[in-house]
Amino acid sequence: MASPGRDRGSSIFDFSTREIVISGIIGGVALFLGATRLGLIPVPIPFVGNATLLHIPAVLGGALEGPVVGLLAGAIFGAFSFLYAEVPLFRDPIVAFVPRLLIGVVAWMVFASLRRWNIDFASVAAGLAGSLTNSIGVLGLGLILPIGPEAYLPVEAVVASLPQVIIEAILAAIVTVVVVRGVLLVRSGRTTASETGSDEERRY
Repeated sequence: MASPGRDRGSSIFDFSTREIVISGIIGGVALFLGATRLGLIPVPIPFVGNATLLHIPAVLGGALEGPVVGLLAGAIFGAFSFLYAEVPLFRDPIVAFVPRLLIGVVAWMVFASLRRWNIDFASVAAGLAGSLTNSIGVLGLGLILPIGPEAYLPVEAVVASLPQVIIEAILAAIVTVVVVRGVLLVRSGRTTASETGSDEERRY
């Protein structure tokens, strides 16, 4: 009898029950961090707004369950960023959404390309890449999109935000490697080899 994993198609849009559950958990964490504003931490840097933890669910979604889940988690991040915008930068939907939608996709691409060599290294790299996608995307768009005759962000604000960018990236890398290692450890004890292999082939 063919395994259930192989009966499903090879599309990244096909989800097993387990993947739907994990996706719901990741989305729920993102919603909780956004709705309670625990994922949006005020910082004393003009024009930039808040430091964030909301990039982490998007990174984890991409690394663990593929680009679609990462994209959806990023969309939740973008929605809260736009709804709670306290500075003109994030009242622009391009800034609020586009970099956030790319977080999980980039994390998935990096994790998928490196996981064959070392899972922990792939997780760290995915965390760093996803976080920097958000930071570079937001700050880059802030430098070129206008508020009146000027850009959203002065260069001085971008320079002042660099420590925040570094801290967010390091935090994402640490959380990603811990969570991915834990999830894969649990999966290895609860799934058969064939199901795990099929799932990995389909996602990566």
